[in-house]
Amino acid sequence: MSETASAASPNAGTTTTTTTTTGTDAAAHDAAASAADAATGIRNRLVITLLLVSTFVVILNETIMGVALPRLMSDLSITASAAQWLTSAFMLTMAVVIPITGFLLQRFNTRPVFIAAMTLFSTGTLIAAVAPGFEVLLAARVVQATGTAIMFPLLLTSVMTLVPPAHLGRMMGNISIVISVAPAIGPTISGAILSVLDWRWMFILVLPIALTALVVGGILMKNVTTPRKTPIDVLSVILSALGFGALVYGLSNLGTAPGGIASVAGGLPLLVGALGLTLFILRQLVLQRTDAALLDLRTFRSRTFTFSIVMMAISMMALFGTIILLPIYTQTVLGLSALQAGLILLPGGLVMGLLAPFVGRLYDRSGPTRLLITGSSIVSAVFWSMTLLNANSSPWLVLAAHVSLSFGLALLFTPLFTASLAAVRPELYSHGSAVVGTVQQLAGAVGTALFVTVMASVAASRLASGATDVAATSAGIQAAFLCGAVISLFAIPAAFFIRRPV
Repeated sequence: MSETASAASPNAGTTTTTTTTTGTDAAAHDAAASAADAATGIRNRLVITLLLVSTFVVILNETIMGVALPRLMSDLSITASAAQWLTSAFMLTMAVVIPITGFLLQRFNTRPVFIAAMTLFSTGTLIAAVAPGFEVLLAARVVQATGTAIMFPLLLTSVMTLVPPAHLGRMMGNISIVISVAPAIGPTISGAILSVLDWRWMFILVLPIALTALVVGGILMKNVTTPRKTPIDVLSVILSALGFGALVYGLSNLGTAPGGIASVAGGLPLLVGALGLTLFILRQLVLQRTDAALLDLRTFRSRTFTFSIVMMAISMMALFGTIILLPIYTQTVLGLSALQAGLILLPGGLVMGLLAPFVGRLYDRSGPTRLLITGSSIVSAVFWSMTLLNANSSPWLVLAAHVSLSFGLALLFTPLFTASLAAVRPELYSHGSAVVGTVQQLAGAVGTALFVTVMASVAASRLASGATDVAATSAGIQAAFLCGAVISLFAIPAAFFIRRPV
């Protein structure tokens, strides 16, 4: 017995030692894996933070020129239609470049794409700050817009790649701050700067922020996507530039073209754009069979993605139309200064920014449908109420309407961004991001052109009837908001078709 026990004892000891060693190795492996996961998490948060800050800076410049146009017209001795191109050219460039970003994000790593985008934006900002005249300033805006067009799809694609689905709504809430607040506070910042400084300071103050983002991003940015060899179809690039570019050009020129859409100047670009866009779509349908499309339209096979894009277009029309219309109304009709007009838009922008993270959490908890139904109903109700604005309305009423509109839009943007991109396959994330960015620009151009054209047409009719400038502009504003109110009704039924993607 003793010999047996003694013989068994070494084996037992050996077994125990082996088990202990194996357990130690497993613990060490788990610790290493946890450390690696923690490092990856830190890297991902750093990348997303850099992209969020940089995207906020570049998108801010899309609407910063609105309040500054009267000052620029005086300082540069240019007409109103020429000055408007400082904003229109920005949107036009965005519309041309964004469809190509789907290819860029598949073909190249995150870091070089980020550096290229911020370098372009910083260069454009520097040129604008020292521009001696209108032509150079216009060219600078085009360079700025090229960098801006790359940043937004880069941000969306990186987030969809890095963030787990359970936390996607919260992160998209942060993106909604960038997308909604940056354009909304652009006029406020512009008005504040112009009240004490020259217009060049709008670019001088942004330049160090852009350069800091470029340097820090160049040092800390990591590659988080896996590029693959993707051929580029030159014909698709040409058709994309022709279609989207001509559409945005036509829409931007619609309000200033004599005779409106019925004239050659107003209708021809729209016709060329529609033809180019049709040919571009047909080309993509053929190329996507071999995964060679410049902009893969298989994203629209998802019903959730399709209806989200429809609602997003309506929401962006409302946002950009209001941003362009309210400063005109408050300055021309109510007689407020540029700074006061900008300040009226500030609380609404802050509301969207403050609500976005909470809306993201609500999305993660209960999905998009209730948020979208509530938000679209609020937006429509506010638009109908704004049809009552007139020359005797209080600025406080305008402020309350804009804050309420911003509240409704805050309920829309985060669920729409999240549900739309989460509904497409991972290999189509870059294309989905490009579609979202393109629709934003087209919808912004449509909203701006539609609201301004309706306002100008009605105002001209009232002036011909003998009305004063203030009364005519007030009537035009009412008609424009009525048009927006009718369009907003289409978003409400669309909300019922959007579900949380599986």
